[in-house]
Amino acid sequence: MTVEIAVETPLQDDIRRLVGELNAYMMPLTPREFQFQLTVEQMTEPSVTLFVARDASGRAVGMGALKEHGDGLGEVKRMYTLPETRGRRVGSQLLERIEELAREKGLGHIVLETGEAPGFEPAWRVYERGGFTMCGAVLDYPDSGYSRFYEKKLS
Repeated sequence: MTVEIAVETPLQDDIRRLVGELNAYMMPLTPREFQFQLTVEQMTEPSVTLFVARDASGRAVGMGALKEHGDGLGEVKRMYTLPETRGRRVGSQLLERIEELAREKGLGHIVLETGEAPGFEPAWRVYERGGFTMCGAVLDYPDSGYSRFYEKKLS
């Protein structure tokens, strides 16, 4: 699927809709206390860069963010593609752009937290195909059994 991927502000109605769809997808899969979601407002912080994938008509079909934590560490956040676009490499393209930006910023290590329940398999495939490997708990996330953690060394 041909998409244009660009850095955009999350303060757009179509991005709010994507975030809402992502949250709705996750709600039945993981207990609320083990969901670590950035709000649209939190995604405007200077440490966060949001990439949006748009199809030929300009419709937002996916998103993913890089959050910088200092000391050369970045985190992939809010990865989501519309269900009808899955299997068309939109998630992989977003992840590649996030990694490119991390390298440009001199980050040596990127990590992420995702769900460990059935329903998260498409995300796992994107991360594993992107060269991420499973690891132990990262940052301040609890090792609850509801999360799966990945990392990728860039340097």
